[in-house]
Amino acid sequence: MSDKHSNTEVPSNVEHVKIWDPALRLFHWALVIAVATAWGLGEFGPDVMTLHFYAGYAVCGLLAFRLIWGFVGPKTARFSHFIYGPNAVIRYLSTIARREPSYWPGHNPLGAFAAFALLAILIAQAVTGLVSDPDDYVNVGPLASYVGYDMSVLANRLHHILSKAVMIIVVLHVAAILFYKIWKRENLVTPMITGWKLVKKRLTS
Repeated sequence: MSDKHSNTEVPSNVEHVKIWDPALRLFHWALVIAVATAWGLGEFGPDVMTLHFYAGYAVCGLLAFRLIWGFVGPKTARFSHFIYGPNAVIRYLSTIARREPSYWPGHNPLGAFAAFALLAILIAQAVTGLVSDPDDYVNVGPLASYVGYDMSVLANRLHHILSKAVMIIVVLHVAAILFYKIWKRENLVTPMITGWKLVKKRLTS
């Protein structure tokens, strides 16, 4: 009965495909937890930020994995799979208001831009945290002594600014997921849990 229902819901030119590998899915959800924990501890304490540092180290490790996986992982995890030019982004934006799923095989051009932006901001956030010196003699980044006092104080200010940028892009990310779910009737969360996604069939000659 469920098969019959799915056949009526899914167009004939769409198929169920394994897109996201287990390592990438684990990375995604671990990053969500690590970033949320680091941000919460950074914003609300305690004053001695040992736990914040540990969460930050977890983020650093996860980012290092993602950079490596972006070159040696499965096809859909590699950066080369979702690098798009301006024309591709413009073409995708011209169709985004349509009330229908995109059935894109991985990150669509807009999602790819957001993914790269988030990675870049998180890397900058991690680096500034490692060399940050809040001038309180307690919560000093482990690498602050290598960059000099003035640079470590600047890094501390940038670290706080970037934390706001991280939250903005996370909010936009969640808003995009809700937009796809409600307006375009496309579930982007379940594929990142199961790995399977509905995508358009490739045309074969």
